[in-house]
Amino acid sequence: MKKEFWLERWERAEIGFHQNEINPYLLKYWGELHAAQGGEVFVPLCGKSQDMVWLRQQGYKVLGVELSAIAVRDFFSEQGLAPAHSNTDRFACCEAEGIRILCGDFFDLTKADMAQVGAVYDRASLVALPPEMRARYARHLVEILPSGTRILLVTFDYPQEEMPGPPFAVSANEVEALYGKHAEMRLLAQENVLEQNPRFKQRGMTRLQENIFQLTLK
Repeated sequence: MKKEFWLERWERAEIGFHQNEINPYLLKYWGELHAAQGGEVFVPLCGKSQDMVWLRQQGYKVLGVELSAIAVRDFFSEQGLAPAHSNTDRFACCEAEGIRILCGDFFDLTKADMAQVGAVYDRASLVALPPEMRARYARHLVEILPSGTRILLVTFDYPQEEMPGPPFAVSANEVEALYGKHAEMRLLAQENVLEQNPRFKQRGMTRLQENIFQLTLK
């Protein structure tokens, strides 16, 4: 899956993955992380997620990374914010009211970029990637995050043959394979959500489960 796929999705406004409401799992399980108040929360592949606003309202500084300049522009515009702009050799940075979004490639992030991060919220990142990219994504995330970082991870699980991703199916076993050597893992919840997602049911899907994990990097 190439960068152009996601850039074109934003250009054509094909963003069914975007949620206009705060994610219910974020509301219910964020407290399980016991993230330090006032610390920095990283939101990978953040799009224009409303969840960043909620995290900021809880007193956290928010750091996002997003490939699409359209998504970054729309986020600040829809929030009524006029961000300050700056550039590095890797990213265009937009920042306002404690929310900073780096526009560029996730894989260009370094340890220096993540130095102040204490927690991560991943609702739409891991599941957005095909298998070979998921492995690369997890390796890079583990490499750049500080030891002890806590992650709230939400994944979809369904029979992959019933629907081409994204979002892709990511089983609990795959999460263990990706992160088990690098993090303490706890499965917080498993929710059967097919009935609440009729568009997936209409496409012939027979099972749709969302898994919510807490990871703490070693």
